[in-house]
Amino acid sequence: MRVLIVGASGFVGRHLVGRLTGDGIDVVVAGRSRERLQQMFPGLAVQPCDLGRDTAQDWQSRLSGIDAVVNLAGLIRDSRGASFETVHEHGAMALFDGCLTAGVRRVVQVSALGADETGFTRYHRSKKAADDHLAALDPQGRRMDWAVLRPSLLIGPGGQTKELLSALGAAPLPLRMGPGTWMLQPIHVDDLVEAIARLLRRAEPFARRVDVVGPEPMSTDAVTLALRRWLGLRPAPFLPLPRWVLALAAWAGDRIGLGSATRESLAMLEAGNTAPVAPFVRAFGFVPRALPAALARHPATQADLWAARLLFVRDPLRILLALMWIWTAIVSLGLYPLAESYALLARVGITGALAPLALYGAAALDLVLGLALLMRWRPALVGALQIVLMLGYTALITAFLPELWLHPFGPVSKNLAVAGATLAMMALEAEHG
Repeated sequence: MRVLIVGASGFVGRHLVGRLTGDGIDVVVAGRSRERLQQMFPGLAVQPCDLGRDTAQDWQSRLSGIDAVVNLAGLIRDSRGASFETVHEHGAMALFDGCLTAGVRRVVQVSALGADETGFTRYHRSKKAADDHLAALDPQGRRMDWAVLRPSLLIGPGGQTKELLSALGAAPLPLRMGPGTWMLQPIHVDDLVEAIARLLRRAEPFARRVDVVGPEPMSTDAVTLALRRWLGLRPAPFLPLPRWVLALAAWAGDRIGLGSATRESLAMLEAGNTAPVAPFVRAFGFVPRALPAALARHPATQADLWAARLLFVRDPLRILLALMWIWTAIVSLGLYPLAESYALLARVGITGALAPLALYGAAALDLVLGLALLMRWRPALVGALQIVLMLGYTALITAFLPELWLHPFGPVSKNLAVAGATLAMMALEAEHG
């Protein structure tokens, strides 16, 4: 069997590729970045694609020799050149049309719980449109069998939702989302992957939609506490996060891409995300594990605890460092008396026409580095440049203005702490470098 996985580099995709290759299945990984896929899955066949642009004709040649396709592509928010409608809806439809024309035997579409007549968000509506299109191509699945899997909250290693809820649980006092009573039915990614693996081995047509949920509904408080216990932390009273705080985080997620929260995800949380588990059990022949038991199969490590506690630190650390460099530039450009700036430069040996060039050039460099860090442009590289620049400034000060090391406000010694913070930022942001 030869299986093409679209969105292989994502959370579910990485788990599914590992499972199928371990089962001896010939897997082709597909996604927008050939280089990223080759790095993640050395030795596997790679198929570049872009659901935001590709047509059914583009897919036909790519699908030669493919027996089954699993579509895992998805967005949490609109991005440059990609939207819910272009990726979830039109892009998926083009993929399904190409599969039918190319003679693919089975298509598995991973959708979302709530992508039905009750769906009220753009996310749900775009998923439902693609699901409907797939089902209409061959309703009985005789020529091209199909399955639409609609998972609830997915928990597992490497998932953004698990990272967020783990961070809420790992706080000194666990953080409560809203009232703490919003209901979810989390399912571990291992159980979704098991269901897909069984589908791919199935001999007879499936041709149906199935809600993929855990064995029982849980409140957001219960999920947070389960992850806190998994991290090895003692129970503690909750610290409420008012809805306006969550709304502000969602606004930041939508407007500037800060964090994983969006207004759509917040609305879906408030509406609830549950369904009966019996149809899943009948369809796949096994009962998904309860969240504590599923988490126990992957024991938490010290790295998991660090990741949880640092999640809410990463963005503030980068932003604060960026603002420090920007403010330094602004002060140098005129808020600090120019005569005193030139006097300091003179003590370093920079006078005459070189003085304004050095002053404004250094300020411009500080500003550029600060803005680059603020916009998250290659933060690891920018951090390295900032450390080099700090070392240069510190060396000059040590040679020509050594008394500043003894200043009670520590204008030079604080560079040590800033360098340490920058190194930490570089480590946390390395994936974006």
